[in-house]
Amino acid sequence: MLNQVPEAVVWAIFFLPLGSFAVISLAALLSVGGAIRWNPKLSGYITVAAIAVAFLFSLWVLDSVLQEDGRPIGFASHEWVRVGDLTVNIGLTADGLAAVMLIVVTSVSLLVQFYSQAYMHGDPGYSRYFAFMSLFTASMLGLVLSSNILQLFVFWELVGLCSYLLIGFWFYRDSARRAATKAFVVTRLGDLGFLSAILLIWTQTGELDIARIQELALTGAIGSSVIAFFAGGVFAGAAGKSAQFPLHVWLPDAMEGPTPVSALIHAATMVAAGVYLVARLFPVFAVSEEAITTVATVGAITAIIGALLGIVATDIKRVMAYSTISQLGYMMMGLGVGGFVAAIFHLFTHAFFKALLFLGAGSVNHATGTFDMRKMGGLARYMPVTFIATTIAALALVGVFPFAGFWSKDEILANAWKDQPGIFWTALAAVFLTALYVGRMLFLTFGGEYRGGEPSEHGDHSAEPHESPWVIALPLVVLAALSVGAGFVNLTDGFEHLLGGSLPQEARELQTESGFSFGIAAGSVALGLAGLGVAWLVYGLRRVRSEDVREALQPLPTVLERKYYLDDLYEGVIVKGVVMGVVVWGLGLWDRYVIDGLADGIGAFARTSGERLRLAQAGQAQVYGAAIFIGVVAAIAAILLANP
Repeated sequence: MLNQVPEAVVWAIFFLPLGSFAVISLAALLSVGGAIRWNPKLSGYITVAAIAVAFLFSLWVLDSVLQEDGRPIGFASHEWVRVGDLTVNIGLTADGLAAVMLIVVTSVSLLVQFYSQAYMHGDPGYSRYFAFMSLFTASMLGLVLSSNILQLFVFWELVGLCSYLLIGFWFYRDSARRAATKAFVVTRLGDLGFLSAILLIWTQTGELDIARIQELALTGAIGSSVIAFFAGGVFAGAAGKSAQFPLHVWLPDAMEGPTPVSALIHAATMVAAGVYLVARLFPVFAVSEEAITTVATVGAITAIIGALLGIVATDIKRVMAYSTISQLGYMMMGLGVGGFVAAIFHLFTHAFFKALLFLGAGSVNHATGTFDMRKMGGLARYMPVTFIATTIAALALVGVFPFAGFWSKDEILANAWKDQPGIFWTALAAVFLTALYVGRMLFLTFGGEYRGGEPSEHGDHSAEPHESPWVIALPLVVLAALSVGAGFVNLTDGFEHLLGGSLPQEARELQTESGFSFGIAAGSVALGLAGLGVAWLVYGLRRVRSEDVREALQPLPTVLERKYYLDDLYEGVIVKGVVMGVVVWGLGLWDRYVIDGLADGIGAFARTSGERLRLAQAGQAQVYGAAIFIGVVAAIAAILLANP
C-alpha cells in the first residue's frame, strides 16, 4: 500500500497531457516558421510518455481510494470565479467512481496513442493529431476530477470541441467536415439542457458543488419538481454525449475521423461521459421517480434501436458505432433500474473490448484499405493476431462466459429482473441482436475467401493482405487480455465495495441490491449463442440467403437502412424547413423594411421638404429683395476670398 496520494499528484494527472498538448502545439508552430527543426515522431513519444505517467499516478489514486473504502479523499477547493453573489470554487473529486474512470481513460488512451504511432505514420497532420489527442485526454480527465458542476461543464464542452476537431481531422474531405458539424450541433442540443439545469439548480439552491447538490436532494431540501427538471436537463446533456435516442444520429457519422479517435473518444471515453454524469448525480436521479424512469426507458429503447441498426450496416466501423450506441443504452438502462454498480462495471469492461473492436477494425483497414466488410473476407488466415483479438472482444461484447462482458452485462440483467421486468425482456432481446450483428461482422470479415480490398493511400491491397506491425498488434493483445480479465474484478465484490463508497450513505439504500443470477446468465449466454448460430447459418455457411431474409422481413430492412428516417426528419424537414422559414421570413422583413422603407422614405422626404420650402413663399416683395441682397453679398465675399 502506498501513502495517500498528494493533491499535487492528482492535479498532475490532468496537467501532464495538457502539457504535452502545449509542447507539441508550440513546437509544431515554431517549426512551421522555421525557428526550430521538429521531428513529428517526437509528438507521439511525448504524448505516450505523458499519458503513461498519468496512468501510473491514476493507479496511485486508485490505491489511496481503496484504503478509504471508496470514500472521497478530502482535498481543499480553491476560489476560481467571483461575480456578485456567484462564487465558483475549483476542486478535485477522488473517490471510487472517479478512480475507476481515471484508470479507464488513462489506460485506453495510452494504448490508443501507442497504436496511433503506426496507424497515423506518414500523415501530414501527425503532430496536430497528437496535440488534439493530448488535449482531449486532459479534458476528459478534468471532467472526471471536477468537484463542481460548472467546472465539470467547462471540461464537458472541451471534450466536445476535441471530438469536433478530431472527427473533422481530415478536413479536406467534405464527409469529415459534415460529420464534425453534425456531431457538434446535435450534442449542443443536449448541452443546452445541461446548461439550463445548472442555471436552475443555482437559482434554487445557490449551490454548484456536486456533493452539496447530492446532499440537498437526499435530505429533501430541494422541491420534487425542481429535482425532476434539474435531472431532466442533466440527462439531456448526457443523452447528447452518450448518443441516446433520439440524439444518437451523430455517432455513426463520427466514424469519418481516424480509427484510433473512434476507439478512444467515440467508444471508450467521451461517449461514456454521459453515463458518468448520470452516475455522478445518481442520488439526484434516484429520489425522482420521473427522472430515473426516463433514464431506464430511454436506455432500453437505445439498446434495441442501436442493435437493430448494427445488423444492416456494411462499414465495420459503423457496425461498431451502432454497437456502442446500444451498449451505452445498456449502461443507462442499468442506472435507470438502480444498478449503479452494474452500470459502471459495464462501462469499465466495455471500454476495453469496444476499444479493441475499433482498433481491430483499424488493423484490417491497414491491411485491406477498406472498411467495407463486403470487400474483406478470409482475413483469419492472413491476420491471426487481429482475428483472435477481435474474436475475444466480440465474445466479450456478446457476453459469453468467461469474457468480461458476461459478468457486467448479466449484472444489469439481474438488476432489471428484480424491479422492472419489461426493461429486462427488452435488454434480453438486445442480447440476441448483439450476437447477430457481431457474428455477421466476424463471418463477413474473417470467414470465407478474401474478396480483394481496394487501393488506398497505403498502397494497392488487391494482393494478399498481411498482419499489422507490432506497434498495432501489441495494443490488440493487451486489450484482448483485459477483455478477458476485467470481468473477474468484481468476483469478490471488490468493485461494488469500491463504488459503493463514492455514494452518500442515504443513496446506497436507493440502489437495487446488486447480485449475479446464474440462471439469468445461463439464459443470456444461450440466447447470445443462438444469435451467433443464426449469423453462422446466414453469413458463414450461407445456408440461408441474406437476400431472402431481407425480402421476408420487409419493410423493416428498408427502415433500418434509412436509419428510421431520422436523418431525413432532422435534415430534410427540420433543418431545411427552419432554414427556409428563416430565409422567407428574413426576405419578407428585408422587402418590408428595407426596399419598401427606402422607397417610402424618399417619397416622404420629398413631400416633407416640399411642405417646408412652400412656407418660404410668403408673397412679400421686401423678403424676396432681402434674400437677393444677402445672396449677392455672399457671392461677392466668396469671390474676394477666392481671389485676394
